Amino acid sequence: MEIAFITAIILLAAFVLLAMFDGVYLHLMRYKLYAHAESRSEHISHTVRALLFPVILFFLYLGSSDISFYIGMAVVVIDILVLGADAYMEKDSRSFMGGLPRWEYILHLMVNGFHFASIAVFIVIKVRLDAKGLVLVHDFQNVPQYHWFKTIVEQLIPGGILMGLLHVALMFPKPVRMYNRLSARLKCC
Repeated sequence: MEIAFITAIILLAAFVLLAMFDGVYLHLMRYKLYAHAESRSEHISHTVRALLFPVILFFLYLGSSDISFYIGMAVVVIDILVLGADAYMEKDSRSFMGGLPRWEYILHLMVNGFHFASIAVFIVIKVRLDAKGLVLVHDFQNVPQYHWFKTIVEQLIPGGILMGLLHVALMFPKPVRMYNRLSARLKCC
């Protein structure tokens, strides 16, 4: 179980680092997907996924009851459906830039692979099979690596909420103007 928690930590960290590069730098700063009519639907799907991420962290990873686990799993299913819709619309959404660059497509595969692999590893940790059938395990207090995992997840929730709110804000003209002025001052992208 210790190795499984370490694996989940590594996968979650890889996801977050690559998602920050893809979501913040590429989508919001470099390509400004929120600002193009063609990519409006893609920005909405990214917004939904950004809002779902802290919900997954809270209910699936930190939840201490069966109902929390089931809510978390339902949100994961919604996340997968939104990801499918996002992938479907990406070709048309990126027409303003000649389509999705191949390297960014590969990045998306890696980001989502790490995301769902971390979830899969956690499910393996959480679900046990005994004589009564499937049982959800909620007490990991005796596993030192769980405390690392829990601390990392707790630290990711506020950032996830802020990213979701930033995506929501960029759906409206006034915050877009403010964001564009701020990003123009940074002169990095």
